[in-house]
Amino acid sequence: MAAYEAQPLGSMDKQATLESRANASRSLDGDESQEYHQSLRGFTRADRADMERMGKVQELKRNYRPLSALAFTVILQGTWEVLLTATYQGLLDGGPAGLIWSFVWTWFGFSTVMLSLAEMASMAPTAGGQYHWVSEFSPPSVQKPFSYFIGWMSTLSWQAGTASGPFLVGTLIQASVIVMYPEYEPTSWHGTLMVIAVTFLVWVLNIWGSKAMPIFQNVMLVVHVFGFLAIIIVFWVLSPRATAEVTFTQFKNGGNWSSTGLALMVGQVSAIYACICSDSAAHMAEEIKDAGKTVPRAMIGAYLMNGSLGIVFLISYMFMITDVDAALAEDYPHMWVFAQAVNSGGVVALNAIPTVLIFAGTLTFNLSTSRQTWAFARDKGLPFSNWIGHVDPKLEIPKNAVTVTCLITVALSLINIGSDTAFNAIISLNVVALMITYMFSIGAVLYRRIRHPELLPNCRWSLGKWGVPINIGGVLYSSHAFFWCFWPESTPVPLAYFNWAVVMFVGVAVLSGIDYAIRGRKQYKGPVVLVDGFKGE
Repeated sequence: MAAYEAQPLGSMDKQATLESRANASRSLDGDESQEYHQSLRGFTRADRADMERMGKVQELKRNYRPLSALAFTVILQGTWEVLLTATYQGLLDGGPAGLIWSFVWTWFGFSTVMLSLAEMASMAPTAGGQYHWVSEFSPPSVQKPFSYFIGWMSTLSWQAGTASGPFLVGTLIQASVIVMYPEYEPTSWHGTLMVIAVTFLVWVLNIWGSKAMPIFQNVMLVVHVFGFLAIIIVFWVLSPRATAEVTFTQFKNGGNWSSTGLALMVGQVSAIYACICSDSAAHMAEEIKDAGKTVPRAMIGAYLMNGSLGIVFLISYMFMITDVDAALAEDYPHMWVFAQAVNSGGVVALNAIPTVLIFAGTLTFNLSTSRQTWAFARDKGLPFSNWIGHVDPKLEIPKNAVTVTCLITVALSLINIGSDTAFNAIISLNVVALMITYMFSIGAVLYRRIRHPELLPNCRWSLGKWGVPINIGGVLYSSHAFFWCFWPESTPVPLAYFNWAVVMFVGVAVLSGIDYAIRGRKQYKGPVVLVDGFKGE
């Protein structure tokens, strides 16, 4: 018998579960509970219907509107900022021409992933995102274990990605200090202290400044655009530049791979970094007004906006790299490019622009990560789920999940003191774990679309007749990216430069399997059991 059939919502077991969750998360008496419900403003009838269909209690305030939802996604993805500060591997394996063309095919290839995720975010607008979609759309026999595995992968991916933000902000600050004080010798523990300081500031702002975050995102969207213009103008007015032939046609194989084509495949990771995380808005769905329509529009709008700015910025940036080897000799190649155009004070001023925007992206990343972690805990997918899944009744945010996310970031930053390689391997998990969540969730909706299209929920943003080919493209591209993200940046591969992401990925997968066997299979039921129309076998 199918595990997902038409059935009226409201069984005693389901109702008891919903009431239990509401009471546990709020712990209020009758009067306070009534006030709590009255304080939940900003949701529409469509939002209420979506939450009831998914069997979820509205616990968070919907503060985000279309513009702030768009700004949230644009700032978190930060495509041109990533292309400026995180293109070392692409420059080494491919060079300027390789970076430009790999970004073009990555942007088009990843668009199938983004469109598939946008549709699922309209079908089921929940903070859980991928693990919920896997639970709801997978074949009945694998709904529970697949959802549990993807919940862990999604949580770890976002936690690892969140840790990269403070690290990047800290090292960018160090880079500016080096420019102003050449005698300064940066150490790993200096960087770790900066990471801890940045993380503490993120924790404070995302808890006690949460109500102001939508306005902050709107302001940062303006800075995102004008910062882009400021750096572009400096590039084209003051920087020396290479010829168009060199920029677009000369490739580099700095990693000593057997062919230039293989080098391009390895180097495309830089472009992939710049295009991921369009699903961030989905994890804020329970705080976005009219989420079934607003979330997919924010995802698509951000992807188009960032892609347009990204390609213009990348081409301009690559024209300015007149000596690739000299740029690669610096910790951050963009600092070398800045130095060709302006004096040391100007370099620091220009570097402040991506530093501020990446800090804004770090704030935003923490928000999305904490909501995804909170949602998985709400469904009993994590240890200490009751505590992590608690919503502060006064602040109306998952305060404990924000705290856990910040503590994990601090813990990961401590690894950097002993080994840069180990820390970078953990950050690599952001991409590889995220890709497998894309593969499973898009594969699940593709299965449902082909085998049981009548069971797909109605949604306000649909791929329509293009659903099957776009979903197939999404599965194929995310599988392609997943494979190449495990490769090291050069060959031969000494131990210091080995990409430890493969080891850590397998290790985490094994640990999640052990946790499932011991705890998860008893406590975790999967969000599908609360969905309107679910009927157990």
